[in-house]
Amino acid sequence: MGLQDKKDIFSFIMINLLLTSIVSGSTDTLTSSVPLKDGDTIVSSRGLFELGFFSPGSSKNRYIGIWYKSIPAKTVVWVANRETPVIDNSGMLKITNPGVLTITNDKNTVIWSSNSSKAAPNPIAQLLDSGNLVVRDKNDNINFVWQSFDYPGDTLLPGMKMGKDLVTGRESNITSWKNDDDPSTGEYTFGCDVTGYPHQVIRKGQVLQYRGEPWNGIDFGGISVLPQNAIFKFDMVLNEHEVLYTYTMFNSSMISRLTMNHSGVAQRWVWADQVKDWIVYFSIPAVDGCDLVCGAYGTCAINSFPKCGCVDKFVPKYQNEWNGANWSKGCVRKRALNCKTDGFVKHANIKLPDLQYTMFYKNVTLAQCEKLCLKNCSCVAYANILKTGGTGCMLWMGDLVDIQEGPSYSSVLYIRMAFSDLGLFTKMYKHEGFD
Repeated sequence: MGLQDKKDIFSFIMINLLLTSIVSGSTDTLTSSVPLKDGDTIVSSRGLFELGFFSPGSSKNRYIGIWYKSIPAKTVVWVANRETPVIDNSGMLKITNPGVLTITNDKNTVIWSSNSSKAAPNPIAQLLDSGNLVVRDKNDNINFVWQSFDYPGDTLLPGMKMGKDLVTGRESNITSWKNDDDPSTGEYTFGCDVTGYPHQVIRKGQVLQYRGEPWNGIDFGGISVLPQNAIFKFDMVLNEHEVLYTYTMFNSSMISRLTMNHSGVAQRWVWADQVKDWIVYFSIPAVDGCDLVCGAYGTCAINSFPKCGCVDKFVPKYQNEWNGANWSKGCVRKRALNCKTDGFVKHANIKLPDLQYTMFYKNVTLAQCEKLCLKNCSCVAYANILKTGGTGCMLWMGDLVDIQEGPSYSSVLYIRMAFSDLGLFTKMYKHEGFD
């Protein structure tokens, strides 16, 4: 073997070692010249997140995923090809012109690709310290052609958004895996429902499993399983173009995530470095089974037995069924409304009812809200839902469903009642016309 041949072999080995180092964790970037092979990874600049091929649980299928680099137990937060795995170790992730990510198998068949209508002349893919995989032009650090944060899996990270684009109709939710071995789309979805007014919901297919309270300017109402915290801050973008919910961490060094699991439970997790494990900060629905069970004008109290009762001055619609713990038909008024002489009874420490048939007025005081409801014979209740500024009037136009009560709930609801069902002070207040 001649000297030149040895130099060529040495050069070949060094080039391959260099290329291997480029995609083995020493960089956060994928370029069009070097695909990411199974076994290689890229790591965000501060070493917070890692991207590469992985197999979930006991499965041998291979997926491109993103997980925490600094946490001992691999915790996957995003999967690219969740519906189309690679069945062996031949997979490669590539960035192609004009800025499309693709995953190919041993036959060089594209089994997954990012979808974007934008283009980048010199595209690169970069894993950010937020856990966001972005495609951009190498000379443009601001404008992204595509980003994984727009396509959540079963996990919502700080900075990710849930909600709906009101122009295109596109929704962003988090959806459960089928099981621990299969990250494909499962039965459960956790998202932001914009019907009536933005609120969080969990659905199994199309069937509602859990409904949160409306956005109150700070968070999603008096949710009793969410303790007061200094860990994260909620935010909502609410305009004629979009309704989007997100959260950020007060302390960027803390690690937290929101997940939707395949058992139908949404959980907020916080990493506890002292014990090297994830701690469940809260779960919804709560284990008491108080959601959507007591019917119209029924109230659910976590610590009561039976847990379902009727709103004061209401009675079970079907007493025999109610006595048999079938509360789904709910309750009815003892005395009918007549619209002209009705008043309102205050109910504190409750979860506000379902928002499907509601009307919202932003710059309306509580006193004005009461008058609006009185003038509308279809209005059965009202509340001030905004904590910021105190001028957010919600009117309910249908039966009140999914009411819960307890000292840890902070909302107040005013329910319309017949004059004869009003308390003495309320009658005097109404009769004298006091403000």
